Amino acid sequence: METLNPLLVSYAAGLKMESRGVRKNPTLICAPIMADSIDKMVIGMAEAKASTVDLVEIRLDSLKSFNPYEDLKVLIKECPLPTLFTYRPVWEGGLYDGDEKERLDVLRLAMELGADYIDVELKVAHDFIKSINGKKPEKIKVIVSSHNYQNTPSVEELGSLAVRLQSTGADIVKIATTALEITDVARIFQITVHSQVPIIGIVMGDRGLISRILCAKFGGYLTFGTLEAGVVSAPGQPTIKDLLNLYNFRQLGPDTKVYGIIGKPVGHSKSPMLYNEAFKSAGFNGVYVHLLVDDLAKFLQTYSSTDFAGFSCTIPHKEAAVKCCDEVDPVAKSIGAVNCIIRSQSDGKLFGYNTDYVGAISAIEDGLRARYNISGTAGSPLAGKLFVVIGAGGAGKALAYGAKQKGARVVIANRTYERARELADIIGGDALSLADLARFHPKEDMILANTTSIGMQPNIDESPIPKDALKYYSLVFDAIYTPKITRLLREAEESGATIVSGLEMFIGQAYEQFERFTGLPAPKEQFRKTMSKY
Repeated sequence: METLNPLLVSYAAGLKMESRGVRKNPTLICAPIMADSIDKMVIGMAEAKASTVDLVEIRLDSLKSFNPYEDLKVLIKECPLPTLFTYRPVWEGGLYDGDEKERLDVLRLAMELGADYIDVELKVAHDFIKSINGKKPEKIKVIVSSHNYQNTPSVEELGSLAVRLQSTGADIVKIATTALEITDVARIFQITVHSQVPIIGIVMGDRGLISRILCAKFGGYLTFGTLEAGVVSAPGQPTIKDLLNLYNFRQLGPDTKVYGIIGKPVGHSKSPMLYNEAFKSAGFNGVYVHLLVDDLAKFLQTYSSTDFAGFSCTIPHKEAAVKCCDEVDPVAKSIGAVNCIIRSQSDGKLFGYNTDYVGAISAIEDGLRARYNISGTAGSPLAGKLFVVIGAGGAGKALAYGAKQKGARVVIANRTYERARELADIIGGDALSLADLARFHPKEDMILANTTSIGMQPNIDESPIPKDALKYYSLVFDAIYTPKITRLLREAEESGATIVSGLEMFIGQAYEQFERFTGLPAPKEQFRKTMSKY
């Protein structure tokens, strides 16, 4: 398994950290403009200017009709930002399917009319650059690009590709590959860090998202951000708004620490909103990203530098995380699940913790106290209660452990009875198959906690238990927080139960994680305020 430690050599120690609000990296943000008419492109340019990006990429291959001389003059004259002209052919993943000589003539014309950058594909770059020798205006920069829509080659292959791109006489080289897994991105970071010329290194697809954000840390020349969500010129592009406001892109520097939420799926997670806003307010030099991870052990081995300083763990990796850590907190060990990993800054060792159970159990106790008007000093309202946990994964283990610690009698219900039995035996409880749960009501006033993803976006019409079974429960908790009120919670409330949303658990578990990540007290009010927006 390759370990890419050298990748995280800070690329420019000379880039001094400046006061907040000042750009801490020279990486440019470029808005691709894909439209079928010149008029729409001009509107897009004005929107790009308003969004505070640095330049626009004008994708000439997206135009329905095109009169090169007239249209290029209009585009250059009307554009309020520096221009990058790309006329991408079908054979390199673009839309242009015409004569090759005409295509290259258009790029030469754009150069003569005052473009700031032009993008030329490696296959034709040698001849193209030779043809403009002596005629190239001082200000224009030629980007020579290579796009791989299949995979991300080895470091050796990427290194020789970078040399080939550079040898064409390129001012800037661009390598775009495709991520089959998130560890592929590490190879592009390594090439970026060691490049002798300005380089754009992008890994396409959801698993490559961090390449588009962390290029600012590793010294990439530019990244692409879209004007609106979903309208992308390549797979996996974030919006400009997210780059600037969610990831604080301008504030990322060589010594910014990287944190993130490891999961699969992970795109729904609101953790980046929560932590990045808190990091920004506290003046903490960190960034928190979505990490779509297939193989946890490989991920942690690949990103083994102390620059990757801490992670939150969600479905399905909480149990695997126990085995991947060098040391595991005794509580997390008892639970058999880790939802917070900290990398020691002195020796790179991984420490695993579980902050899930505290957040969820406190929220459930608060719900019961409010329902029965019990004061907070009278011991746990869970003592003696029958506490049914749906799910035997990481979060299920945490809830079962926490409820047991508080004196509840715990029952585990799971799709596969064997897994329910296994967990019940460990914590000292009873087991049921999920199919039998609807008929299970040995007493009134039970507590129900769903820790599965049944009912999570996009499957919001699902519920793990029929509505008529909910009348036996006095409180129902759902670990899901997207949506905030699941079908289970809605039906429980209609049945007279007190409901506790997964948002409470989410905010509660985040307090301890923030403190472990930063060494600073958690901004509890701010966390609530941030989450009230979603």
